[in-house]
Amino acid sequence: MLNIEEIRDYALSLEDVTEGFPFGESVLVFKTNNKMFLLLPLDETALQFNVKCEPDMALQLREEFPDAVLPGYHMNKKHWNTIVVNGVLKNQQLKQMIADSHQLVSKKKKIQK
Repeated sequence: MLNIEEIRDYALSLEDVTEGFPFGESVLVFKTNNKMFLLLPLDETALQFNVKCEPDMALQLREEFPDAVLPGYHMNKKHWNTIVVNGVLKNQQLKQMIADSHQLVSKKKKIQK
């Protein structure tokens, strides 16, 4: 299973990514083009993170993996999922969710230009 450092390293390996603590020291936030795509709480007992997702895919993932994919905690539940890193999802699936979130946010910014 991925750990916090591996998630951070993977997120930072994506194009045009910055990290910071806009909500305090307990949540590491990753942005691309100044828009959030990954929130990584540092004080949870179970490792989890929030990613943006297409609304239909978000619902599908929640149905398929009810123990690992939840509606986004403290986020717009239509567009965000909370992913619990508990062994249900493989590392590649976790990374793909992060990459998809990054791509969604990157794409939105480019369309707006």
